[in-house]
Amino acid sequence: MKSNYPGIYRECIKVSFATAATYRFNFVLNAIIMLVSNVLFPLVTILIYGSGAGFPGWSFYEVLLIQAVFTLSAGISGALFNGILWVTMRHIIEGSLEIVLIKPVDCLFYLVASTFEPDSIGLIAGGCIMFAIAAGNAGAISLLMWLQFLALFLAGLLVMMGISFIMAATSFKWVGNSRIPEIFESIKSFGKYPQSILNKSAASFAAFVIPVAMVGCFPAAALLGKASMPMFAAVIPCVLFALSGIFLYKHMIRLYEGVGG
Repeated sequence: MKSNYPGIYRECIKVSFATAATYRFNFVLNAIIMLVSNVLFPLVTILIYGSGAGFPGWSFYEVLLIQAVFTLSAGISGALFNGILWVTMRHIIEGSLEIVLIKPVDCLFYLVASTFEPDSIGLIAGGCIMFAIAAGNAGAISLLMWLQFLALFLAGLLVMMGISFIMAATSFKWVGNSRIPEIFESIKSFGKYPQSILNKSAASFAAFVIPVAMVGCFPAAALLGKASMPMFAAVIPCVLFALSGIFLYKHMIRLYEGVGG
């Protein structure tokens, strides 16, 4: 029998919201904390430009736009697939992954769908507020610039997805890998600021090796009319990064042998 994947995903989202509604105060509090913390996120940038300094070639609102796009990417990826690392670790430690494997649906899809995180709404809301303020002060934006932004923004989500899947895949052989997210968070921070402040090696790494520049800087640059061919060329490693994450996770599932990986 062919599985109804859209229907399964829709029901998983409903279950996630129903679970969050059971503990309404906790859900609302988490969403508010995420909203407030991310509205204050560009405080360092405010201090930099307030002191008369700045990033060469970028105005305050242009840098704010980069950080808004980064926050939106983090919020959307947090809602859609970031939870797969923790649920994979839990299943492996408890030896319950076999229950998922016998379901008549792709294991990776089911785990992603079942870990939808409603609390990330606060993060997305914070990103939207920052984005509206920054875009409103960034000058005229043409339809072509919006389309370029959308294409690069989606490529950035592919990077976030690939990172999440690769981190989760390591759980099959390395259960105590809770420090891995901290490492990737440090790497992702390269995407929060203009790539022009990085040296050539670091900028190339952030654009083509682990393309975190696509998470914030490149889509914002496209929306500001600063897109370039290297930015669009960086879409290719983004796609490859996501496909590598999917392939690695599925490969590790085939190697799974029981409790503890």
